[in-house]
Amino acid sequence: MAFFNRLVRPSRRLACLASSVPRRCFTEAASHPSNKIQVYTSASQDPFLNLSIEHHLLQNTPEDSTILILYTNAPCIVFGRNQNPWMEVNLPRLAQIKDSPSSIGWTAGPVQLVRRRSGGGTVFHDGGNVNFSVICPPAAFDRNKHANMVVRALGALGRPNTRVNERHDIVMDVPGDAIGTFKISGSAYKLTRLRSLHHGTCLLRSPNLSNISGMLRSPAEAFIKTRGVDSVRSPVRNVDIDNTAFETAVVDEFRRMYGAFDVRENVDEEALNIVNIRKGYDELRSRDWIYGQTPRFTLSTTPYKDDPRERPGLPFDARHGVIEDFTVDGESPGVSVLKATTLYDVPDWSKLLVQAGIAENNAAKVGPWMDEVLGNQFTRPTQ
Repeated sequence: MAFFNRLVRPSRRLACLASSVPRRCFTEAASHPSNKIQVYTSASQDPFLNLSIEHHLLQNTPEDSTILILYTNAPCIVFGRNQNPWMEVNLPRLAQIKDSPSSIGWTAGPVQLVRRRSGGGTVFHDGGNVNFSVICPPAAFDRNKHANMVVRALGALGRPNTRVNERHDIVMDVPGDAIGTFKISGSAYKLTRLRSLHHGTCLLRSPNLSNISGMLRSPAEAFIKTRGVDSVRSPVRNVDIDNTAFETAVVDEFRRMYGAFDVRENVDEEALNIVNIRKGYDELRSRDWIYGQTPRFTLSTTPYKDDPRERPGLPFDARHGVIEDFTVDGESPGVSVLKATTLYDVPDWSKLLVQAGIAENNAAKVGPWMDEVLGNQFTRPTQ
């Protein structure tokens, strides 16, 4: 059994205010041409809001300004604009965390799935991970420049054994450890004609390190061939620094690089009252963005010319077919039901296959496997 599925592409979006500053005044301060150096710290842990604030700043700050944004997100998996969530994420595990967290000893609350607007790989965020973002003119952009800023901040906090590697990640060398080098920060970028964005993570005191690997290993990975960008996995480790101390040290290094700030403000949930931020927020939360932005991919249970990898064994016998000519155990049903359904909207594969004309006994074998591998308990619409 195999099928091809083309997923639709949707399309695309600051704030900060001290409690005593009118919202309109804040927006004007961010965009005013005289404000060349700006620093924002978010009090929100909503990843959709923080990314929307970041994007609004990217679009609305002066072309020659340099902006630093710091924020911490609630538990979430954030993947790149051109990545495939079925390839990158263990969606069944996210469903388990949502529905029965105690069964796997999870106590941090639901894990949200977030597609950002920048490229790069998939990362896990939680309260022990601070995110930094720098927006600057394209002429001043360098993939290592602000990663090295963070390395200097870590050095000032007593962590001199950190550095930027050849992949532009920040790593920590641990003498005497069998692994030796651990990734503590990954970065992603968004480059436009007028502005450049570099945002990255820093693992400080995440209580969930032992769970990250399991959440970022998809059961469908062995069956998927994608045109998107695959993540590169690395061993990770906490730096063991307090979030506030890290933020202060990064701000200090940013000041040393660029001088005194023209604007320094705090962001909170009230930023959603700004039209552009609300627009971007709603889009990032939409199913069409999270799932529908996925580049075309193939899921096949058997090797074929473009993907000759051997597949893991299956709990049933399956044969070749594509979604335009879906075949299960020799049956070729009508495909109108399948073609009218997006992959992430399937509530129950067994029922859908029966509706498409597959015999019930075959649908009963194939359907549960597809439910599990594709994680539809997590992706299907909530009632």
